[in-house]
Amino acid sequence: MSNFSRLSRRKFLATAAASGVSAVFLNGCFGNPPSVRELTPKVQALDLSPEQIPETPKIKLGYLPILEAAPLVIAKQKGFFDRYGMTEVEVSKQANWASARDNVVIGSQAGGIDGGQWQMPMPYLISEGLLTNGRKIPMYVLATLNTQGNGIAVSNIHKGKGLGLDISQAADYIKSFPKDQGRKFKAAFTFPKVNQDFWVRYWLAAGGVDPDRDVDLIAVPPAETVQGMRTGSMDAFSTGDPWPYRIVAEDIGYMAALTSQMWKFHPEEYLAIRGDWVEKNPKATKALLKALMEAQQWCDQPENRPELIKILGRRSYFNIRTELIESPYKGYYKMGDGKPDIKDFNMGPLYWQDDRGNVSYPYQSHDLWFLTESVRWGFLPEDTLANAKEMIGKVNREDLWLEAAKEAKFSNLPTSPSRGVEKFFDGIEFDPENPAAYLNSLTIKKV
Repeated sequence: MSNFSRLSRRKFLATAAASGVSAVFLNGCFGNPPSVRELTPKVQALDLSPEQIPETPKIKLGYLPILEAAPLVIAKQKGFFDRYGMTEVEVSKQANWASARDNVVIGSQAGGIDGGQWQMPMPYLISEGLLTNGRKIPMYVLATLNTQGNGIAVSNIHKGKGLGLDISQAADYIKSFPKDQGRKFKAAFTFPKVNQDFWVRYWLAAGGVDPDRDVDLIAVPPAETVQGMRTGSMDAFSTGDPWPYRIVAEDIGYMAALTSQMWKFHPEEYLAIRGDWVEKNPKATKALLKALMEAQQWCDQPENRPELIKILGRRSYFNIRTELIESPYKGYYKMGDGKPDIKDFNMGPLYWQDDRGNVSYPYQSHDLWFLTESVRWGFLPEDTLANAKEMIGKVNREDLWLEAAKEAKFSNLPTSPSRGVEKFFDGIEFDPENPAAYLNSLTIKKV
């Protein structure tokens, strides 16, 4: 992984000019956030050197109202963007992932967005035109927003059936569900072929359940899924905070597993921006990254979490009751169904540092896992692995992250684009130097 190739990104961007397919604008913005002065004074602006002054102070970034978006909200609300000369950043709430995708296709000049928060590997799929009806919109992955903060929730009708982290003893129950209920066990996620789809697939397959044969997997908005769990027509939901806590708090279901139990300190969601914007505005890009990194460090301080919760809960941002995110931000998870509660700050969402090292840095080895898992389930062709380093070299801009971090004089920076071998709860290991060995070690797969 240390020798990931760096191809010409300008050559990669040339593919965008060749595409003339029109897109429909789906504006997911619910209005502008409150001014910085409403909650807290701005941080002191830096006296920027001429080579650090952004080419533009303006960008429009999309986000979804889940805890992964916290650094973007805080960078705006606490004035970190302003600090680095990005004084006209707009953080725009998106209605859903499909809306974010459609908005980035048209870009901010046409009323959409320039980039923002993404599940992985959405930036790759958008770059390749696989989510955009063949229209290739080159994207650059610039930072990891957070680690952990997701879970698998299960409906109360399955209490006592052994649906926990390891479901191997409950596999026959899940597979025989049609015989008892007249339908297959039904599990949902918010968008196909990305993070939350991967988490529920890994959980099922590790327990001997084939997610493509033994159950029905569907993409459903969170509110509809929760209602389905309440009525008994939906069985499981792969989702991010604050939804797991809400499902338990409202006695809709219980937590089978947290993703932090499945893969401790796993990457969750990412900042990615249109490649043409980054190429045109490299200094502004690094300014954004510096502001994001400061926001991530701020978010990780326990003494800041009460203010973070207050800011996120506001109507202009997440519009939720603050008690729904207090527990996840403490690392407190009431699991239910007889499982012990979890009380560990390091099991909740983290933004800057965890026990494996830096969270914000976009490890290329993590991108490779997401691409390998895409091959596993048939979302990408098998020959993707042969070209994976080339693909990652086009999309992952860890070089810009490092440049920004060094200019800002942040410490404890990664020294390799690989985080090394990753270990999962079922004993499986992913060695980024040999992704084929990972695939070969998996019993349930499509490839």
